[in-house]
Amino acid sequence: MQLPDFSNPLWFFIATIVFFIVIIGRYFLIAGLFYGVFYLWAPLRWQQRKINNRNYKKDQFKKEIGWSTVTALLFAIFGAGTMVLWQKGYTRVYTNIHQYGWWWLPASLAMALLLHETYYYWLHRWMHRPKIFRVMHKVHHDSNITSPWTAFSFHPLEGLLQALFLPLLLMVLPMHEYVIIIQLTIMTFSSVINHLDIEVYPKNFYNHLLGKWLIGATHHSLHHKQFKYNYGLYFTFWDKWKHTESPAYEKLFQEKTAPKPTEMIVAVQECDATKAS
Repeated sequence: MQLPDFSNPLWFFIATIVFFIVIIGRYFLIAGLFYGVFYLWAPLRWQQRKINNRNYKKDQFKKEIGWSTVTALLFAIFGAGTMVLWQKGYTRVYTNIHQYGWWWLPASLAMALLLHETYYYWLHRWMHRPKIFRVMHKVHHDSNITSPWTAFSFHPLEGLLQALFLPLLLMVLPMHEYVIIIQLTIMTFSSVINHLDIEVYPKNFYNHLLGKWLIGATHHSLHHKQFKYNYGLYFTFWDKWKHTESPAYEKLFQEKTAPKPTEMIVAVQECDATKAS
């Protein structure tokens, strides 16, 4: 199938609209799914794991969705721009899996995630410089208590810097088109989980071989409260290496994932019944 020339203004506009629909649709689908499950369907079930017990600010969700819509539009423009770069031969995007082999699919995904983590960590720390923070990062931190809708709630300047990463990456790292989609989907899921303000990972996950390297709601909520810790996006390794992981993280995670009183009573009763038998 012959694709149109996306450098043509009309087709560039159409591509931008299509990308916008996909990006904003993915945002509403994933954020809405988590909001529905954890806040509407069974809120009492997750009350123990809620990081902050204060109410959300008036109109917070509306503002977050508004800023996220602007971010989605910026991402869409950069997506259309990346299509132009691809057609002009400036990217390493490929469509034939056999060009690099099946092994390169997970390898390229892992490299993309690690490079994105590095880019985001240092960009994030830079945005916390007082003058920079007031201009572009304060919008995101206006959500002191985060929600699934906070995931893409950025000032346009921050959104622009975040959107810049993928085109730059694709100019140097060969990635299959499906791997790009997977990477972007992981990014959305990770951002929503991090901003959920409900810890979804199991007890002692921070000590698990895998869990100690993954960021979740407890980890990121501390960033929104303490500002000077926990700058990561997917992984904790930069925070651990540069000593910017919050000292309160493990204690708070233990507190939020501890069994509920009713669960503890049931466990004791079961234990007593076993002894009696």
